[in-house]
Amino acid sequence: MPADGAAIARALYDDEDTDAFYSLVWGGEDIHMGTYDAPDVSVATASRRTVERLCELLGGIPRTARILDIGAGYGGAARHLAARYGCRVECLNLSERQNLRNQRLNAESRRTGLVSVCLGTFEQLPYADATFDIVWCQDALIHSQRRRDVLAEVERVLVPAGSFAFTDAMQADDCPSGALAGPMQRLGVRAPASPRFYREAAQGLGFRVERLSVESSILVRHYGQLLQELERHRGALEDTCAPGYVDRVAGSLRLWLEAARAGHLVWGMGLLTAPPTPAEL
Repeated sequence: MPADGAAIARALYDDEDTDAFYSLVWGGEDIHMGTYDAPDVSVATASRRTVERLCELLGGIPRTARILDIGAGYGGAARHLAARYGCRVECLNLSERQNLRNQRLNAESRRTGLVSVCLGTFEQLPYADATFDIVWCQDALIHSQRRRDVLAEVERVLVPAGSFAFTDAMQADDCPSGALAGPMQRLGVRAPASPRFYREAAQGLGFRVERLSVESSILVRHYGQLLQELERHRGALEDTCAPGYVDRVAGSLRLWLEAARAGHLVWGMGLLTAPPTPAEL
């Protein structure tokens, strides 16, 4: 990530107007791409379906599993994991505003004993080696230009043969240079990672790529739905947000929608297995 990359992401997610947008339009629990498996599905419902899909990819999760969610946002996935499997989940996130909401929602749902919240960035994880059985990340790696460092940190904190389950918006392997400059401007990053990057970087660090599926239609549906729900909440947002904010967000969403329709922007779901110990080779 550029020197100010974390600061850009922190400023974005600590912004009061951005928080209002995510709370009203996204539902205030999950902040990631949604899976739309039926007509007339809300962004909030579709986002929760993606959490469930990632759980299905992992298979059974034992109650004793120690899970780290990096870039945890409001902590919706962590609360779902704790409620469904009874496991402990640590949320790492760089936004103080989001972390405060996460803590409040944990208290309201009586999950404080299972879900904890830590302020930090994923390029330098504040945990000892081999601490977690599973590392989880949904659509947060796009904020980093040091994604190889993030993967190395994930490998470090995972137990041998532990699992890294993630989703991310990516540039297609054949995406023309500079084609995503518009959509990326708001995030302050040069470009997303590509599926090829994840395969090569993961294998270079000793991960086994169990699955990396890529699709573009989910982005077209998701950003189209976001635009619809943004218009539905326009009045409430304009009452609380700075003048012009809603129009700026709508313009940004249209850039993402156009990039997805052009096939330059895709979305992937991956499962990596950390290297085993030498004795297990």
